[in-house]
Amino acid sequence: MTEASLTFRDLTLGYHSHPAVHHLSGTVARGSLTAVVGSNGSGKSTLMKGIVGVLKPMSGSCTVEQDMRIAYLPQQSELDRSFPARVVDLVSLGLWPKRGLLGRFTGEDRTRVSEALMAVGLGGFEKRSIDTLSGGQLQRALFARVLVQDADIILLDEPFNAIDAKTVADLIALIKRWHGESRTVMVVVHDLELVKEHFPETLLLARKPIAWGSSRDTLRPENLLHARQFHEAWEEGAAWCEEDQLHRHNHSHSHDHDHHHDEPHDHLKKGAA
Repeated sequence: MTEASLTFRDLTLGYHSHPAVHHLSGTVARGSLTAVVGSNGSGKSTLMKGIVGVLKPMSGSCTVEQDMRIAYLPQQSELDRSFPARVVDLVSLGLWPKRGLLGRFTGEDRTRVSEALMAVGLGGFEKRSIDTLSGGQLQRALFARVLVQDADIILLDEPFNAIDAKTVADLIALIKRWHGESRTVMVVVHDLELVKEHFPETLLLARKPIAWGSSRDTLRPENLLHARQFHEAWEEGAAWCEEDQLHRHNHSHSHDHDHHHDEPHDHLKKGAA
């Protein structure tokens, strides 16, 4: 039986009464590796914030299974790089969930931070100020922070933006390492070729779920076209979604691996409510 890490039940998320993610239902299996794709403004970052609890649902629910620890890496644009901190300070923030803000770091903690920096190719960078790092170096440091968190669920929001190809390859290798350790990983990605090559599953959003399943099936041209057309037709700042309840029921996404082993996402391939 496949265990769930996350469960969405008719989840709608948004800002100031304007929904950005509509009627998402389904489960994210424990140990799965999922890319979240869609146009700018399609709700990808909003979904990440909803999972981590930064945003509360407008309706429906997002349930994190009991005792699951979450590590969340937001977009670099949301980080204040002017804050006077060293690389070791940034990475050590990943220990806060276990040690608390006032907790004392142990020798073991310092070893973990050092090993994480070595793992991302930043050995010897401990005392460098974060405002001196390149975009790729900063992203490596942020991945090191995720490493020391030792989380069950890892959420990465556009981790490959504005970094060089070598760094992308190294970070993909880390993501695959986490996947190999049976952690649940969800990554917002823009590069669809990267998704096809490295991500087994994909959720395609256009404010509503368009398709969710194997990357090969989800990224079919007809699904991408549907997503683009829906996104372009959407009126920015639209009011609350008023969909027919029966239509929503018939097209909601069960994403149940236990009952749909061969084609678990077939009813989303052509669109969903």
